[in-house]
Amino acid sequence: MSEAIVVTSGKGGVGKTTTTANIGTALAQLGKKVCMIDTDIGLRNLDLVMGLENRIIFDLVDVVEGNCKLHQAMIKDKRFDDLLYLLPAAQTKDKSAVTTEQMKKLVDELKADFDIVLIDCPAGIEQGFKNAVVGADKAIVVTTPEISSIRDADRVIGLLERENLTATYLVINRIRPHMTQSGDMLDVEDVVSMLSVDPIGYVPDDEEVIKHLNLREPVAMNHEAKAGIAYRNIARRMLGDSVPFLNMDEPDGFFKKVKRLFGMK
Repeated sequence: MSEAIVVTSGKGGVGKTTTTANIGTALAQLGKKVCMIDTDIGLRNLDLVMGLENRIIFDLVDVVEGNCKLHQAMIKDKRFDDLLYLLPAAQTKDKSAVTTEQMKKLVDELKADFDIVLIDCPAGIEQGFKNAVVGADKAIVVTTPEISSIRDADRVIGLLERENLTATYLVINRIRPHMTQSGDMLDVEDVVSMLSVDPIGYVPDDEEVIKHLNLREPVAMNHEAKAGIAYRNIARRMLGDSVPFLNMDEPDGFFKKVKRLFGMK
């Protein structure tokens, strides 16, 4: 059964677009036919993260204004056969260029052709947010273990409940194990307790994410990177697989092992 899932956060800069790109990639790797929609009109980035920016001819606003057919604006990611598509946002319009009614109709149309429609929501809670959530069946809220990010995520969760989007899941991004172990960063249990939302994945703060962003290639394609493994595990959980959460503990260094051997802290 097809479903539409919005990826949102409230606060900008928490890795929401990166999360959308990697979950979409991982779902395609698992054989699902996925369409990702960038609803961040005026500030699109999903095309860059996917390395598809040079193939844009039409965009989301062109479709709703009738300047092109829907299939003409869709960009097929050739790395995944016929399984992964992107509908880019317009770069030169503002978020009021699309209404909630137009967006709902568009998402319903896409659900007829795809297993999963993944909607990348812009930051904030204004018109862009309303457009992104109106056609969604479920929501993924992305946050980092920082108090400002958690407060915004809590606000968004309340708004999603008002939209009757009760199937909401949490991704905690950019976890730094050495900081949680030293007590300088909230740990995942703290964040989950504060937001009272079921977690669907924890993603470490991995340098490989930045390397892959610059390569225009989602880190989910890297089977060695911890962040890539974390995103693929999220996709598997979304499909109902029982997958243990990634062990965030960093391996002990040589001196730490020696100290433990002699009973030293």
